[in-house]
Amino acid sequence: MHFAQLPAVDAAAVPSDGFLLDVREDDEWAAGHAADALHIPMGQVVTRFGELTEAAADGRRLFVVCRVGGRSAQVTQYLIGQGLDAVNVDGGMLGWNAAGRPMITDGDAEAFVL
Repeated sequence: MHFAQLPAVDAAAVPSDGFLLDVREDDEWAAGHAADALHIPMGQVVTRFGELTEAAADGRRLFVVCRVGGRSAQVTQYLIGQGLDAVNVDGGMLGWNAAGRPMITDGDAEAFVL
């Protein structure tokens, strides 16, 4: 079976007002995440799909991110299959951090990529 090339962008190319979907696990999210990202762990994407269709209702592109890019690629492929405009963030949160993009935590600790 052959799949078309998955659309992807580098973390540095994600617009500052882009809709970022973080599909990492809770502990990864807690360690550090983009301030305006929506957190839906990969295993919950199907059951929480309604939240994504609402977000994409105005035609917004979904930028999907994980730690490195593997999980987010799978989610991006699923979302595209459901008719949404989704793009994988190459390099994931490691790339986000390396590009100097801002990160926060849920607590007082310094944000990092787990």
